[in-house]
Amino acid sequence: MATAEPIRLQKYLADAGICSRRSAEALIAQGEVWVNGEAATLGQKITPGIDKVTVSGKPVRSAAQPKITVAVHKPRGLVCSNDDPHHAATVFELLPREFARYRFFCAGRLDLDSEGLVILTTDGDLAHRLMHPSNTVVKRYQVTLVKPFPASRLLQLVRGLVIEGERLQVERAALINAGVSEAAADLDVHMHHGKKREIRQLFLAMGYEVKRLRRYQIGALQLKGIPLRAGKVLSTKEIDSLFRNPSTPRAPFEARARSIPTAPVNDED
Repeated sequence: MATAEPIRLQKYLADAGICSRRSAEALIAQGEVWVNGEAATLGQKITPGIDKVTVSGKPVRSAAQPKITVAVHKPRGLVCSNDDPHHAATVFELLPREFARYRFFCAGRLDLDSEGLVILTTDGDLAHRLMHPSNTVVKRYQVTLVKPFPASRLLQLVRGLVIEGERLQVERAALINAGVSEAAADLDVHMHHGKKREIRQLFLAMGYEVKRLRRYQIGALQLKGIPLRAGKVLSTKEIDSLFRNPSTPRAPFEARARSIPTAPVNDED
């Protein structure tokens, strides 16, 4: 009887629905993962069905989950985490009941006060690709500020600011319905990295408070057609569209980086 091929431990854990690859690496580094009674090491490979793997003392079942990817329309007030001790309401509550027995990963979070498109998936490889630092998939947001933002300051958003030792910046910022005043409270903002609360911090450092933040597109996949608090199971074609960056026509008042990623991403571990 043929045996399974050895695979990297973090991929095995992701396929088993334990956690994402990135979280698996952290668990291994923390000494929470053991293989055949010995502490695992980063980069280690195991053979499914032969090697015995435990996480925090609990055995890992080798049976892989079905690969299911759902796009959900997150409202404010839900956290994008399934292990947050401070908030009971999570974005995973938006999944259909029949998926409750599966472990889903959130592939690109939105903070508690933000809303819009979020990808939930049982596919650890897909989650890894979407969240990997080298990923150039552009996320698009509609940002509403408490007061109008002038066109003269758009370039500063693209050039960025250093805040607490880290440069925060966007790849495109455009005013929405600015008119003759050359200022608007609504902006269209594009970025691919998306550090924690980056958009809010950047505007706040420039003296503008974000009133509403809504992610309406990831790659070529749009939020349009998905009602608030609802979800849609994605087809293979729709999943592929997450890795395409369609071009954006020039707006009357906008600033953009000289080079905005447009090529699909195909990261391999």
